[in-house]
Amino acid sequence: MSDRAATISSFLTDNGWGAAASTPLAGDASARRYLRLARGDERAILMDSPNPAEDVVPFIAIADILRGLGLSAPQVKAAKPNDGLLLLEDFGDGTFTRLIAQGTDVTQLYQLAVDALAVIHRNFRPEQAASIDLPHYDADLFIDQVMLLADVWVPAALGRNLTAPERAELEQAWRSVVLDAVEVGTSLMHRDYHVDNLMRLPNRAGPAACGLLDFQNAGLGPISYDLVSLLEDARRDVPTSLASAMIDHYLSRFPNLDRDTFLSSYAVLGAVRHTRIVAIFARLHLRDGKPEYLQHLPRVWRLLEAKLAEPVLTPVRDWFDRILPPKARAPLFHLKAID
Repeated sequence: MSDRAATISSFLTDNGWGAAASTPLAGDASARRYLRLARGDERAILMDSPNPAEDVVPFIAIADILRGLGLSAPQVKAAKPNDGLLLLEDFGDGTFTRLIAQGTDVTQLYQLAVDALAVIHRNFRPEQAASIDLPHYDADLFIDQVMLLADVWVPAALGRNLTAPERAELEQAWRSVVLDAVEVGTSLMHRDYHVDNLMRLPNRAGPAACGLLDFQNAGLGPISYDLVSLLEDARRDVPTSLASAMIDHYLSRFPNLDRDTFLSSYAVLGAVRHTRIVAIFARLHLRDGKPEYLQHLPRVWRLLEAKLAEPVLTPVRDWFDRILPPKARAPLFHLKAID
């Protein structure tokens, strides 16, 4: 038995789950893994993370915050943070992704997701997170993130690195649009708010019927970011009519929020998110040998180009048109890293 297996076995035994049957659950792009445990009629989820400080510690704190807002985050049954281990409440198999595939009413699911998000944006106060060092997603941090495109995609697509002036022009273009976009209002930001990380809990009512997962990378940031994450999903197409209806549904919860200001922020931070995802998916292929993420690139590029077409993003679009024209934005399944 490996040292890690022994640590996990000891943790489960100490908490009464040593004899439980285990079944691996599908993971994500991270190094975390999840096991479903069963002992009789009881179920639990084991979260096993090699990065305790980044995953386990914030997960516990943010789960407490979300439950304090009346929302549904998994209860922590047992924890060994230093070893990267959590024993969690099992929400079952009803992810929104699975329910949509089974024919569940899509509008109802998305309305539930928007309602849960509105609860966070209406009721969260920064002092609730004072005990944890949540990253603050301001203009500088967003610009750092989008510049990953210059480091990963551009060399692979153009066969060269950006010159110093080209890089400076890209950073300035982003800065000119992001500075205003982050002023829309600040709240707790899930950062990966989409149907894979949401579950319907049929025994709970109202927004609490939306189970929230994978929030350990949360931060403080603009309220528009998580809505665009939900409605402009990198992994599935969301009909434009549905997205528009959900934006209206969200704004109906905040009658004092200026619509044009919000939509401008939504456009800019959508472009920020899509740019970052293009770079991340390319890096997963080039650096980590995970080409399966390339299948999503055509969709993400379409989403990004739709955002670049909006007037508020003219400075960024102008840079793209000069340096990274459409032929360099193709899916590029043959992407190769350069030295």
